[in-house]
Formats: sequence, structure tokens, C-alpha cells
Amino acid sequence: MRKIITIAGSNSQKSINKSLISYTTNLLEKADIISIDLNDYVLPIYGADFEVENGIPTAIKRLNELFDTADGFIVSLAEHNGSYAAVFKNTIDWLSRVNMKIWREKPMLLMAASPGERGGTTVLQSASAYFPFMGANITDRFSLPSFYDNFNNGEINDERLKKDIHTKVNKFQITIK
Repeated sequence: MRKIITIAGSNSQKSINKSLISYTTNLLEKADIISIDLNDYVLPIYGADFEVENGIPTAIKRLNELFDTADGFIVSLAEHNGSYAAVFKNTIDWLSRVNMKIWREKPMLLMAASPGERGGTTVLQSASAYFPFMGANITDRFSLPSFYDNFNNGEINDERLKKDIHTKVNKFQITIK
């Protein structure tokens, strides 16, 4: 069975990106899902001086080992002021100190959800440009705008968006086979 690691790039307990990931993983067939909650990996802010004095945090070593087992990744990014949430950026900064190709050249479905009309477009653009340098093989991107209008009771209720996510999940599944 294929092992898919999911990460919502947020530390919010009520993250809309976690809701989008939950919806998306229910569309997958024959996959072992490992959901990463960034709240389980409490880290100091990355700094070269801290690393020299203290080394790599144990939590990052564990997360890096988990990433080694992945056949693919589904990442849904929260957008804070047009960029990644600080908790996500700090995590990937630390991971890059262990293995610069943190995504292991594995397939990735890259997503974002936002309460706004742009649906995290800016953070998706940034990640699409940056993640391949860190070993991401991005199979597709999905944006869920106006989250509270388009997502109810655990479901995407806009038919165009629903069709789009199904198409992109199918493409991702074909890629990880």
C-alpha cells in the first residue's frame, strides 16, 4: 500500500487546510495516510547559532525519518500575509538542515484553502517555485477559495471545484503508482 504523508501548513486547531486535507484523503484509493500535525513538532526558531550550539532537534530527526518512508505528499498551505505560516516555514527550514531535498523527489499534490476569494494563490505560486528546489515533484495544484462558502459539512459544495479536486487527486494517484 502506498504511504502518503499529509501536512497542513498551519498550527491552528481549526485549520481549514486540515479540513481540505481530510476531504482530499477520503478521495484516495488504497493508501496508507500519515497525517502530520505541526503541533506535534514543537521547534525552536531556526538559527545557525542555535544549530551550532544545540544540534538538530530530535523532533526534526523523527520527522525526517518519517519523510523517508513516503511514496508521496499532500500539502495544504495556510497563507499568512501572502506567504507560508511561520510554523510551516520554520519546520521546512529545520528539515532542510538534515536533507535539502526534504520532499525526496516524490510526487506532491500542493493545495491551499483560504476564506478569501484568491484561495491562497500567492502562497501556491511561491511554493510552486520553491518546493522543486527542495525535491518536490508537484503533480498539480489546487486552490479552494472562499472556504466558508464552498465547503460545508466536510464536503466541497461547488461542483466545478469538486470536479477539479477529483481530477487532480486522480492524477496524483496515477503518479504515485
